[in-house]
Amino acid sequence: MRISFHGAAREVSGSCHLLEVKGKKILIDCGSFFGGRVNEAENKKPFGFNPEEIDYLVLSHAHGDHCGRVPLLVKQGFEGEILTTSASKDLSEIMLIDSAHIQQRDAEREARKNPKYAPKPLYTTSDVYNALGLFNGTLNYDEEIEIDEGIKLKLFDAGHILGSASISFEIKEGRKKRNVIFSGDIGNNDKPIVCNPTPPPQSDIVVMESTYGNRSHKPFEESVREFYSAINEAFNSGGNAVIPVFAIERTQEILYLIKEGLESGELPHDLEVYLDSPMAIKATKVFINHPEYFDKETRKLFKPNNNPFTFPTLTFTQTTEESKAINDIKTGAIILAGSGMANAGRVVHHLKRNLPRKECSVIIVSFASQGTLARRLVDGNKSVYIHGQYVPVKAKIHTIGGFSAHAGQDELLEWHESTKKPKNTFLTHGQEDAMGTLGEKLRAKGLKVEMPEKHSLYDL
Repeated sequence: MRISFHGAAREVSGSCHLLEVKGKKILIDCGSFFGGRVNEAENKKPFGFNPEEIDYLVLSHAHGDHCGRVPLLVKQGFEGEILTTSASKDLSEIMLIDSAHIQQRDAEREARKNPKYAPKPLYTTSDVYNALGLFNGTLNYDEEIEIDEGIKLKLFDAGHILGSASISFEIKEGRKKRNVIFSGDIGNNDKPIVCNPTPPPQSDIVVMESTYGNRSHKPFEESVREFYSAINEAFNSGGNAVIPVFAIERTQEILYLIKEGLESGELPHDLEVYLDSPMAIKATKVFINHPEYFDKETRKLFKPNNNPFTFPTLTFTQTTEESKAINDIKTGAIILAGSGMANAGRVVHHLKRNLPRKECSVIIVSFASQGTLARRLVDGNKSVYIHGQYVPVKAKIHTIGGFSAHAGQDELLEWHESTKKPKNTFLTHGQEDAMGTLGEKLRAKGLKVEMPEKHSLYDL
């Protein structure tokens, strides 16, 4: 048995791990790289394996850094079966089609500027539909299937986003039986909408994320109070609140909290809310169609013609014209727009309009990688470069860390504790300081810990 790591290796994005066992090659996730031009250039480089030789692709969830290169994998020869949950399948479709549209649009724009050196998109919508045809079946949590002789697969609720899963393999070789688990992204406990992560089974090999391996999150209730305070500050100052959001999970969580705030009186009843993201609007509809993945509290909120994600003062803006019209609103608006790291999408236009206004607030509610616009705002830059010009940052910048959909250090250690004493633990999906801190904590328990580099191979 061998495991190799082809993304999210000493970095956060690009999750892609290859398990080779009993003559089969099983890929776990195939995500895109994010965070500045240098990192994103990694998307164009070879995978580090031959896509034609992969038998199965198992997706942990539908975030772009875990599924964003699936159409490219298919384009380069993968013809196997893609296995995941039904919610992840539906959300992946939305995410990948949107990604293809953006790539095609950007390539066309560059072609008009310089036809000789116009870049080609990594993949097109046609490639996406080819990939979607390989989602041959969906799996339920805790449902064990034998994908090949001696190889059993089971998905556990990772509690990260709708349909997210940790992936466990039971491998039987002769009389020897070994359990291998890939954590995917482990969720933060006691968050709204999704359930808490299911504790993993005892495992021999653990591949585990480490995004927040060096710190724990503040209590969620405290973060909610900070969030309401930031919105009220902008409202009382006569400005707007701009919130960069990821279309999947973070958008729905923020809508849920805003609705709670309006109904409880924590937020002003006449606050206008704009969801300015066609992709997030589609994703919200997927959430509404999959209440089976919700926690008990969220399921109780469903009533005829009512759900936790819509309310009277919410406006969905689909078209470009509707998005531009938001620019005329100077006060009393919450503008939710993608992307969460503010490195693309409609939110960039709203930031350009509102950052120079001291009465406005920008509320960062998502993880911000190095090299992104959101990270520069978090780091306190006095001006930022947007659309070819420097924009002064006079708006108040609020960073709400407790909304993370990733487990903090305490929860990561608790999750790992359930695997008992594995022979090997591989830390992935984290920056080196976070990964190193978590590794030290695990080694202090007498455990063997590896922090693989990209394309590194381990014979187990």
